[in-house]
Amino acid sequence: MGFIDQNRVNASVALQRGHYTFPRAAKLREAFENCLHDYYVKASIGGHFEARGLLVTGESRVGKTSETVRLVEKFNASMTAMPNGKPGKFIYCKLDGSISWKDLGHKTLEALGYPANPRRTQGELWNMVRHQCREQGVIGLYYDECQHAFTSGEISNAKLRDRFKALMKEPEWPLMLILSGVPVLASHVNSEEQIAHLLSHIHFDEIHLGRFADPTRDPDMIELNKLVYTYAERADIDVYDLVDVDFLQRLDFACVSRWGLVIELLIRAFGLCRLRSQKTATVKMFSEAYAQNSRLPQGLCPFTAPGYRDMIDGDKLMEMVLDE
Repeated sequence: MGFIDQNRVNASVALQRGHYTFPRAAKLREAFENCLHDYYVKASIGGHFEARGLLVTGESRVGKTSETVRLVEKFNASMTAMPNGKPGKFIYCKLDGSISWKDLGHKTLEALGYPANPRRTQGELWNMVRHQCREQGVIGLYYDECQHAFTSGEISNAKLRDRFKALMKEPEWPLMLILSGVPVLASHVNSEEQIAHLLSHIHFDEIHLGRFADPTRDPDMIELNKLVYTYAERADIDVYDLVDVDFLQRLDFACVSRWGLVIELLIRAFGLCRLRSQKTATVKMFSEAYAQNSRLPQGLCPFTAPGYRDMIDGDKLMEMVLDE
């Protein structure tokens, strides 16, 4: 007997492929395009110039990485020709755990498709990075979870900021940078005036619902409602009798105000509905979908507990959810 239920896969795959476009995506794209136009104009003129870039911050699971990756992938797929005639592109590196500048050079080379001997010196690695970027037409580097590159030592952090600046000011081949991570990254980067000036800061907010929010005026409640209906429509599931202010507040609480976690739960819940040929979503179905990925005691669920805010510690729930 196999471990993969193909019916279960089929019930969720279309939902998983979907992408919900938040209003923040337009702001991110505008900032990205501003940097690209600045780069293109300066490269057209020739001579030495400074590239610009983006600083993208937000708490875990708010969707900053998915939005930024999607934008970069669209640009790469567009094969946009730069003044030198080569299609410009970005490469993506996700950082995990403490990482040195040498390690970052090695990881960047690997992302460029060029395996490097770890015995090479730090300087040799970064010279190879610059060379490969120029040869391949890479105009930008995207470092995700970039807070891991910074340490608690200000001297080390100052050196890192200087090295990032040097990449953007490189005389032969300046590189745009996209640095993304949790909010502490902004404090590391913005403590130096020059690099703060070169990086446009885009912050992704969490969901902010008031306890007595007006569903017709509260912007996040309106957006949350729209999000639920968009995924329900994609799944061909009726949610009219399910969605009200109480449900949206419980959904927000259950997902610790993270847009990305809401989307994951919608995919699981509507996937269950499709798997069971159920055309109408219910609280029971959301409770079951939530229990699949929850460490709360059995029977304790934000969707069913009458006084869920009193019964469930929001801070502890956040720790459980974000540590998974």
